[in-house]
Amino acid sequence: MKPKFKYIELNNLFLDTNYPRLPKSKQGKDEKTVIEYMLLEAATLELMLAIAENDFFAGELLLVVKDETEEGKFVVIEGNRRLTAVKLLHNPNLTTVKSNARSEIVENAKFTPLELPCLIFDDKSEILKYLGFRHITGIKSWRLLEKARYLFDLRNSDSFVHFTFLDATKEIAKIIGSSSAYVKRLLTSFELYKVVEDEAFYQIDGLNDTRFFLNYFTEGLNKENIRSFININLQTDTPLENLNQENLKKLTTWWFKESEGQSRVLGDSEGLRLLNAVIANPIALSAFERGTTIYEAYELTGDIDLQFKRKMKESLKSIEQAFVLTPKISALWEAEVGGS
Repeated sequence: MKPKFKYIELNNLFLDTNYPRLPKSKQGKDEKTVIEYMLLEAATLELMLAIAENDFFAGELLLVVKDETEEGKFVVIEGNRRLTAVKLLHNPNLTTVKSNARSEIVENAKFTPLELPCLIFDDKSEILKYLGFRHITGIKSWRLLEKARYLFDLRNSDSFVHFTFLDATKEIAKIIGSSSAYVKRLLTSFELYKVVEDEAFYQIDGLNDTRFFLNYFTEGLNKENIRSFININLQTDTPLENLNQENLKKLTTWWFKESEGQSRVLGDSEGLRLLNAVIANPIALSAFERGTTIYEAYELTGDIDLQFKRKMKESLKSIEQAFVLTPKISALWEAEVGGS
């Protein structure tokens, strides 16, 4: 059935406590927890100010489904930040964070809407399909972990739960306007993240769901040797079936555990290239595991051409740094000669 348009009273609208943009540690909590996160991390104050000054834009419809527990109530699947902003305009005491700024906005508000424009859907999965394009390849892109969490929810929704993994990635890719290869890597990366999360992030200091760079996994899965190291096969319906848990822990530790402010290897393009080469070479990998730097280990891979280029870059950088000092040396020399 087609979604129905309706203005719904504010007190009949609930926030989605499993909203994809929420970190896992915040999901499933009460409304107060969601509102606090929105205020601290999602630029909700700015949105409050905009609505208070200009009213709620009717073109920004909230996408909702009926609440399963309370008659006449609705859960907002898309538009949680906007709903939070309006709720706070009416009741700034819903949370204690940023109280001074919120109070000032409420005090000077020209508009405090009591009803919001909504599209009512029969099924959440219909909204998820729309959000796939809007937030993954469309005009309001989410962060990578948010995208992955959304895709995971979509893949496990009623629309795709009966598909094989490979078939589901093809169909989801069509919906969001992306490639099936990207969807496979993103879904597999999120599965790896869930394993790391379940292991309490291997007790790595400071690492949690808000500080995890999922792109390390998504880009790492593009590297054959890194895939082999953790035994991931993206060409099957069960990519993690033979996952090497021990090596996953090593990989995560190398990327995220810091010593003197630095990790063993970065997850950027250069770091992944170096690590991919080191992993493929038993001597280099052994040296790296014993504590050598990634660059020292890389030198043991025997890739002479690339090593030569890196040394040349280092030499040129040293020459540039020396050249910067030339005027100072010349001035000092002239002063000494003139003084004599």
